[in-house]
Amino acid sequence: MVKCWITDQPLRESETLALVKTPRAGAAVLFIGTARNHAEGRPVAALEYEAYADMAEAEMRAIAEEALRRWGAEKIAVVHRTGRLDIGEAAVMAAVSSAHRKEAFEACAFLMDALKERVPIWKKEHWADGGARWVNDDQQDDQQNEEA
Repeated sequence: MVKCWITDQPLRESETLALVKTPRAGAAVLFIGTARNHAEGRPVAALEYEAYADMAEAEMRAIAEEALRRWGAEKIAVVHRTGRLDIGEAAVMAAVSSAHRKEAFEACAFLMDALKERVPIWKKEHWADGGARWVNDDQQDDQQNEEA
């Protein structure tokens, strides 16, 4: 079973973890990625995420199904939030259940690595000094470096 979705609502650990619980699994792993207060040496006040939801959910599902096959997981749930997030709020959660802990941890790590690499979700950092930038926007980074 795989459940993947994009939402603009706050993420709930208990709800995400409940989706993967099963008597067949001896292990359940939940990863929570939160908005932190710094990036590259600068204080961050908030994060903002945008996604093309249909495409992002389809790619998340493909990644989760691959993890099911590769690690023999029982159930997987992946959710990513969009919109503005305050520091400390959850941006992403990935939950995996499997018969054994090693496979659950490995599948969860794969999910997060693949999600960051392949899923069309964009992050904007809002700095404490009032500036902002889209992460991995090389053109914008070059413009900011030229202005400095």
